[in-house]
This record gives sequence, structure tokens and C-alpha cells, in this order.
Amino acid sequence: MKVPLLDLKAHHEPIQEEIFEVFKNVFRTQYFILGPEVKDLEEKIASYCQTDFAIGVSSGTDALLIALMALDIGPGDEVITTPYTFFATAGVIARVGALPVFVDIDPVSFNIAPEKIEAAITPKTKAIIPVDLYGQVADMAPIMAIAEKHHLKVIEDAAQAIGAEGQNGKRAGSFGDLGCFSFFPSKNLGAMGDGGIVTTNDPALADKVLKMRVHGGHPKYYHKLIGGNFRLDSIQAGVVGVKLKYLDGWTANRQQNAKFYTELFQKSGLIEKGVVSLPEAVYADSGAAHYHVYNQFVLRVKDRDALRAYLAKEEIGSEVYYPVPVHLQECFDDLGYKEGDCPEGERAAKETLALPIYPELTDEMQNWVVDAIQSFYESR
Repeated sequence: MKVPLLDLKAHHEPIQEEIFEVFKNVFRTQYFILGPEVKDLEEKIASYCQTDFAIGVSSGTDALLIALMALDIGPGDEVITTPYTFFATAGVIARVGALPVFVDIDPVSFNIAPEKIEAAITPKTKAIIPVDLYGQVADMAPIMAIAEKHHLKVIEDAAQAIGAEGQNGKRAGSFGDLGCFSFFPSKNLGAMGDGGIVTTNDPALADKVLKMRVHGGHPKYYHKLIGGNFRLDSIQAGVVGVKLKYLDGWTANRQQNAKFYTELFQKSGLIEKGVVSLPEAVYADSGAAHYHVYNQFVLRVKDRDALRAYLAKEEIGSEVYYPVPVHLQECFDDLGYKEGDCPEGERAAKETLALPIYPELTDEMQNWVVDAIQSFYESR
């Protein structure tokens, strides 16, 4: 049986007529960029994420970049973040001329470890960028307390976690000064091209981001700020607006798939043998309400690369997020990090494997995936 890592055809087919209507409406109006679809989506996302404002931008990477620019972070500044994330999280720090400072992760949640942050703070530190990795909000309560204590800004990289909840039921993107989301097609809320959005509760920051996404021009052709071309296409906003109506249902399916995987792996005996470790929804305290949206379902496994090769032969999709932690990427050699500096991030890079978790996944397919993994370990 063929089980892809993600099946966008199955995902889009039930809503294709609604999406075609978006294309038709935009074509009729000829308002291709920052049209009414963008404003409508901004209002809906702000409400969904429990924030006062949302500003549509050109990608998740650009959401992070414009957030740093809006906070006037640049040369001579330091920004603390995690080494175990998609490259853009750290790449944007370097792009504004600031210095990324890497703090190791919690081994269970894969998110930045709050208890390790304060040791990395210097007089040059201006902000923290925690990442809500794989669909689970970082441990934001202590992170925000540290930020307040040291007068730091917080940019929440929530690219994989729209709808996820953290302490006190607060949603991803509502904790920090700014929240950043991606609508890359493979995300749990994806466009049909690039797109992103920035959330905030600060009206001054919202206004600044709004102006900076059009080169800082306000009114048009008058520039008090230097921004960039961070505009969101109307078609992408319209597609995301259609899909937002279905997001909670898709999330429920992802959570059910995660639950079923857990049951299957528990029955398989692979956990007891110590060759497979399941993802966990981590609770920061007894009153927390983390709501893992499982943008990815990531295992820790033994003989990861051999297992992945075996699954590929069985036509089962999998992915490694991320094989090289950011602090060891060649482009950051000049920062002076070496292997062993972030041991948990490095271990995760060597041991983790993502399995198919998309909403349309069937029980039969999940059984096939776990049976294949069991067969691999039994043959060794």
C-alpha cells in the first residue's frame, strides 16, 4: 500500500469548488494583491488566534523578518532562539544583521528549554524567538516572565502551530509581542503558494508592520520607514480563508490519527523494546491546556536512516525535520558553535522521523505504517 507523507490532492478535492470560486472572484475584480480577501482573512485570523490584529504578508519567513524589522533589531543586537527548527528562524536574524544565539531544547517537547535561556542573555540581547515546533506551543509562561524581567521582546514563531493552545488556553501567536505564521502549502492551514501572517495585540506594532509590508510607504510614495515588499496575494488569502472554516475539523482528525498511532505503537511492543519513542503533549503546569495540532507526528527511533530507507522501499512517506541543527549549519561557522554545544538539539536531529499524519489518513494506512516499522525492527 502506498502511503504518502502528505496527500494534497485528497486534502483539496472536497473543497475545490469553493477554491475555484476564489479564483473567479479575484479574476473578476482584478484586485490581485492586498485585495478584500486579504482584509477579510486578517480579521478572521486575528479572531481565531485571539489577538487584536493580524497583518497578511508574503510568507512565513517574511513574517519573521518584518517582525524583527518592526522591533528595530539589527547590527550589534543578539536574538535568542532554538537550534532545532527550520532554517528561516535563525536566517532572518542574520539577515537583519543581528546575531543568533542558540539555546538548547527540551528533549520531550522539542521546543526551546526556558530554564536555559537566562544564561544566554547579555547586554546585547534584544529578543527571544521561541518556536512552536511540530504543532505544540512552547512553554511560554516562563519565557514571557524571563522576557519581562530582562526587558526583551518576544517573537513567537508559530509557523507550524495555528490553533494550538498553551497555558490558560491562550492560542499560538497570542503570547509574544508578535506572532508569525506560515501558509506554506504543507502546513495544517496552507495556501496554494507562499503566504504568511503576523499577529499582535500592540496597535503601534500592528500599524508599523502594516506600513512596512509596502516598503514603509504611507501614504503611497511617502516613506518615513524602510520596509519591503511583503504583500500577500489576494488568491492566497482567499484560499486560506476558505480552508480556515475547516481547520478545526482537520485538527480533530490529526489528533485522532495521533491517538490511533499511539494505540498501535503501544500494542506493537516497540516502545517497550526502546526502539520507538512517541511524541508527547507537554504540560507546563497542572492548569495548562496544551492543544497539540500535530502539524507533524515525530518519533524518536533507533537506526533512523535505515528505517527511513526501508519505509521508502515500502512506499511509505517519511521526513527528517531537521537533519542538521541550525547552529551547525555551514553558513554559521563564523559564530563558533561546535558539536556538543546543544546536545539535545543535536540528538533530536539524529533520532527523529516524521510519519504521515494528514487529516485524510485512514486507519488502514496507519496500520500499514506501524506494521512496516515493526517488520523493520523484527528483521534486525
